[in-house]
Amino acid sequence: MIKVVIAEDDFRIAQIQEGFLKKVPGVSLVGKALNAKETLKLLEQEEVDLLLLDIYMPDELGTELLQKIRENYPNVDVIMVTAATEKAMLEKAMRFGVFHYLLKPVTMEKFIEIIEEYKRKKELFNSRDEVDQSIIDSFFGTSVQAVMNQKDLPSGVDRLTLQKVKEIMFELKGGVSIEEMGEKMGASRTTARRYLEYLVSINVCTAKHDYGIVGRPERKYYL
Repeated sequence: MIKVVIAEDDFRIAQIQEGFLKKVPGVSLVGKALNAKETLKLLEQEEVDLLLLDIYMPDELGTELLQKIRENYPNVDVIMVTAATEKAMLEKAMRFGVFHYLLKPVTMEKFIEIIEEYKRKKELFNSRDEVDQSIIDSFFGTSVQAVMNQKDLPSGVDRLTLQKVKEIMFELKGGVSIEEMGEKMGASRTTARRYLEYLVSINVCTAKHDYGIVGRPERKYYL
């Protein structure tokens, strides 16, 4: 369960964010703070994985608070949710390693997309004792995301469906067969095979034969 704190001085916006969070399984809100002082108090009292942090708070800028968080709570991840469009604010947030920077007003779809992305990456990272380049590329979004954003995907490979296949691969850490992927996608074996083999071709997945059933080796795909 991912434990979240919302640091937002407008209680109405905090309530909206809380409602969005409830739509993401595996995520739990452990507290809300109206200012920087309350934020630090919550981080001290609770075990927190993710902080949703506003910049314009009444007692201290969120970007100034970031330094204290990094010094005292280095394991807390931060997503900025702010109306601040100044380039300097974004640059400072990036230097302190925030996971993402969301500009208000944030749509429910965008908010949930980023929380789910955070959840997938955290699960991926926690599932491995060691990493290789493919895991690093998946974590930083420099491999499969770049491919999916291309307009020249091969015939029969749709960007949105490819994203869905990628999400399924993240969820099924033990590998997936063509038949299992077809069921998860709600598509035929032929379609599932096309997408899985495409991910193999761009070095996002590897394929191995599983000899669990004597005489019937099954091709399985792994991140």
